[in-house]
Amino acid sequence: MHSLLNKLEGGDRRSIGRSEEVVADVIEEPGLFSVLVDGLDADDPIVRMRAADAMEKITALHPEYLAPCKKLLIALAAISREKEVRWHLAQMLPRVKLNRPERQHVVGILMEYFDDSSSIVKTHAMQALADIARQAPELRPSALAHLRELTLIGTPAMKARGRKLCAELERLSCS
Repeated sequence: MHSLLNKLEGGDRRSIGRSEEVVADVIEEPGLFSVLVDGLDADDPIVRMRAADAMEKITALHPEYLAPCKKLLIALAAISREKEVRWHLAQMLPRVKLNRPERQHVVGILMEYFDDSSSIVKTHAMQALADIARQAPELRPSALAHLRELTLIGTPAMKARGRKLCAELERLSCS
């Protein structure tokens, strides 16, 4: 295992370990980003979770780093069952330039995330769906319908986020 991924080992799921240090390492040396991508498929679930966390933080600043691994990200989003990885993937997917078939596939994945037991996964999936709908106006009506439904039945955090997202998409649809 690469020494960068070794920094992500140990501890428990409630801790981000040394992922902030890994973020700084990759910002300083962008070529290391591919090591984090490999970490999404590591045997150790803590390494997978922390690699996803570090990738999400890095790509908030540098979304272009995701372009070379777009297909892998979509594939992993479809098969991942770990809530910690899922919510980070949901945050990253809207940062990737998606063609129409990829967008449809990602929307399908996000719809599956709405059945996750984690309200954090669901809330990030709501945000991702809204972000993608902002980029693709043809998705706005169905995205709004799903967000309205989740706003009615979700947790307090989902309801609050849903109200905000619905208002934003409604404004976009009217303009």
